[in-house]
Amino acid sequence: QVQLVESGGGLVQPGGSLRLSCAASGNIFSIYAMGWYRQAPGKQRELVASIGRGGSTNYADSVKGRFTISGDNAKNTVYLQMNSLKPEDTAVYYCKFEGVVAGLGRTNYWGQGNQVTVSS
Repeated sequence: QVQLVESGGGLVQPGGSLRLSCAASGNIFSIYAMGWYRQAPGKQRELVASIGRGGSTNYADSVKGRFTISGDNAKNTVYLQMNSLKPEDTAVYYCKFEGVVAGLGRTNYWGQGNQVTVSS
């Protein structure tokens, strides 16, 4: 089992910043990647950013240059720094874990989701 604890969502004005964090704990053997996805009302869940075990990153075109994903391997924690936020960034943001878990092998887990609202 893996537990994902997310924090950092909220309400912010356009142009503002927020930082999301996601800490993974449990019987983790290794982490292949962690990332952030988001889902706006009436839309499909989409990748925002991900970071691999070696530190390689991947971003959605819509957030490049504004969002930065980073990780702390010692804490099994991933962060998403979101700057220059726009109303269209409003969504529920979900953390995703991909790794090897005791008794389960390679598997994925999702966080509970954090609401991010960008509005004046």
